[in-house]
Amino acid sequence: MQVNRRHFLFGTLAAPVVAATKKLQTVERPNVVLIVARDLGTYMVGCYGNKEVRTPNIDRLAEIGVRFALSFSCVPIEHDQAPFTAAGYNGGQAGSVEEANAFLDAQAAAKPFFLTINWASPNVVAPSKKNVDLYASTGWESVGWELIADNATHKEMMNDVPGGMRKYAAGLSTLDDQIPLLLGKLQQRSLVENTLIIFTSQNGFLLGRHGMWGDVTASQPLNMYEEVVRVPLIWAWPSRFPPQTVRNDVVSAYDLMPALGALAGVAVPGSGVTYLPFVYGRRLPKKQNWAGVAFGRVRETAMARDDRYKVILRNQGKGPNELYDEVVDAREQNNQYDNPKYLSIRDKLSAELASWRG
Repeated sequence: MQVNRRHFLFGTLAAPVVAATKKLQTVERPNVVLIVARDLGTYMVGCYGNKEVRTPNIDRLAEIGVRFALSFSCVPIEHDQAPFTAAGYNGGQAGSVEEANAFLDAQAAAKPFFLTINWASPNVVAPSKKNVDLYASTGWESVGWELIADNATHKEMMNDVPGGMRKYAAGLSTLDDQIPLLLGKLQQRSLVENTLIIFTSQNGFLLGRHGMWGDVTASQPLNMYEEVVRVPLIWAWPSRFPPQTVRNDVVSAYDLMPALGALAGVAVPGSGVTYLPFVYGRRLPKKQNWAGVAFGRVRETAMARDDRYKVILRNQGKGPNELYDEVVDAREQNNQYDNPKYLSIRDKLSAELASWRG
């Protein structure tokens, strides 16, 4: 079989796991590359089940790393590098692979770095011709969309949903094409073995589902549908973390930097309990409990989401409110908030949300 450049690079990254099978290290100081996407929900990514959108390089990161199935975010992800800079890391920001590779060229092996790459929304990316052609005849049956909702705020975008999806998908695949270029630079600079790559997204995006187009502002009042708040999260460091791992622990964007700080021995504001052991494929230490609930708030709308149910409260609970059973109603078509059968679940999640809000 002919070995192309992509297979060579990813094959190199997929080296045998060393530390993941040993005792969990409490402090390590890897280089960090944090890729933060925008307007990208899990349902539009191949490794999360999409059969029509091509994201082979994101998918490959998941194959060589740890993928969180229940990761949530509805606000810009906090990735303040100041604590890492104070701890001796070189910090950098990039908006393109060219900027990222220029930063990597300036790094010395003796000092760790923390590079954040901020992806633009696929909606505004100028797609390559090959990716435009890739979706010329895609029908989007697996994605699906609905008639325009009465409370949708961007109704004009619903006039040509297939066309909008084709543009979005071509933009996403064009962004995905940047990953091998980044990995190639890490390989060239001999930085692969000690570089952790994290891929995640600030928020998801409605592409016609629920009859809406956009993020939390796609409706009035604001929405917190799964397509908007459930986002990819992948940790890839093959020399440390077990590959082809899927974690079903509920985690939040608020948990990301504390977990990364715990890995690098950097004091980062946040919870004293982190999900870092999950990345290594382990349970939490004794006497430590993971809450298993993700919270979010945008203006008057807030949510609490555990591994099965989600409550959405508006205007301090005055409504309109929602409750969904994500196991039997994954597309969130049946609001159970006023269903007496779900009263105990509704009250429990509402109380936890109130406690989180303070």
